[in-house]
Amino acid sequence: MTSPFIWLQHALPHHAVSRFAGKFAGSETTWLKDRLIRRFIDAYDVDMAEAARPTEAYRSFNDFFTRELKPGARPLADAAEHVLSPADGAISQIGTITQGRIFQAKGREFTATQLLGGDPVIAERFEGGAFATIYLSPKDYHRVHMPAAGELLGTVYVPGDLFSVNQVTAENVDDLFARNERLACLFDGPRGSFASVMVGAMIVAGVETVWGGRETAHAGQLRYRTFADGEHDLAAGDEMGRFFLGSTVVLLFEPGRVEWLEEFSAGNSVRMGQALGRWA
Repeated sequence: MTSPFIWLQHALPHHAVSRFAGKFAGSETTWLKDRLIRRFIDAYDVDMAEAARPTEAYRSFNDFFTRELKPGARPLADAAEHVLSPADGAISQIGTITQGRIFQAKGREFTATQLLGGDPVIAERFEGGAFATIYLSPKDYHRVHMPAAGELLGTVYVPGDLFSVNQVTAENVDDLFARNERLACLFDGPRGSFASVMVGAMIVAGVETVWGGRETAHAGQLRYRTFADGEHDLAAGDEMGRFFLGSTVVLLFEPGRVEWLEEFSAGNSVRMGQALGRWA
């Protein structure tokens, strides 16, 4: 039997709800943004001791939600030896891409081709490679960083649904991460190609990148961008983007490149910059 939570996920008008929430989250009205921020901190026990700015210094709830941290709050592991966690969060799943399929939860899978916007040629690069799906909870730091050094080759913004991306939904909604709205970013690094996919969720008001600014959310068609050689070279640990009220990052690596550390499995917490795997 479908739970009321999952039924509601299907019934709600995802984009209308998200646009409505986005208006409140982007408001710079002092009494509204201050109330939203204080209530959020209390509800989710957000650790403001590591935030670079005090609570009252944020222009809007979105500004608070994408808050920067104090210098040194997230030390980086040795990127010459390790793949870094791109974000704070919890591992939803981690493993190997098998026959083009990525494990989601409880017998549910989706394909790398679906995730990357329908391009089988790009998806083929990652056949037999490594993947990691990291869920950012509301209390987490919501900037996304580079898991490895890489040159940005291109991006594709994929329109889609905006289901919640927590574990309950992952266990009950088919192709969750390949049907939600998302931005797939393809990089070429010293250890081969890799992809970092920022997946939206219910009430997500947008995604922003350091190279292109705010992406236009809730669009009706695929948006491709390609970049010139050397236009955007990013080091391991550099910020690449941020979520406004979301969500999940999916990493894909070519085969034979990455071995995930043995201590990590579904449900483990990670922090940005922590060693997640080792270079093979």
